[in-house]
Amino acid sequence: MADIPSHHFIYGTLRDYSTNEVIVDTDDERYRQKLARLLVEEKGYGKKELAARLKIETLFAKSFVVSTIDLVVSVLDKRLMVIRYGPGSLVTRERPALAAARVLDSEYVIPLTVVTNGEDAELLDTRSGKVLACGLAAIPTRAQAVAMMHDLEFLPLALGPQRQMELRILNAYDQEVCCVGGPCALPHAPEG
Repeated sequence: MADIPSHHFIYGTLRDYSTNEVIVDTDDERYRQKLARLLVEEKGYGKKELAARLKIETLFAKSFVVSTIDLVVSVLDKRLMVIRYGPGSLVTRERPALAAARVLDSEYVIPLTVVTNGEDAELLDTRSGKVLACGLAAIPTRAQAVAMMHDLEFLPLALGPQRQMELRILNAYDQEVCCVGGPCALPHAPEG
């Protein structure tokens, strides 16, 4: 176990299921790994169809934020589904996950969004924000996803004010306020 002050209990390192990278082992990361295994072993996606830990950077009101997208699932060379993990309530995770799915790809809005706490999930229509189904079983299998591809819209997000609004939402929701407003004490942290 690492002796590093942190906002997460750190167990050491582990190998990422889909990329084989060595990453920090935390409770949250264990849930992310469980989701990747679920997608491959139970839902039928290939490891190469999963993109892990994609980033969206935003800067508003002097607040620079890096939003991490836990997993993006592609089918037939199209990004189909954004999956964002966070402990606790799913409802509070919906808005930033939808914002991420709307701006991550520069060519089109990724049509499906999943928010999950690792034990439960919601599948959302990215454009409308409507909850389509609940539970981990709601995450479509690869075969279901292929069948859905013809009915899903891969339309671009309007540029300008709408894109800026989604980026502002990500910036506000994903901003980490730690150490009671002071600098973060984590070693090598840019703000530490």
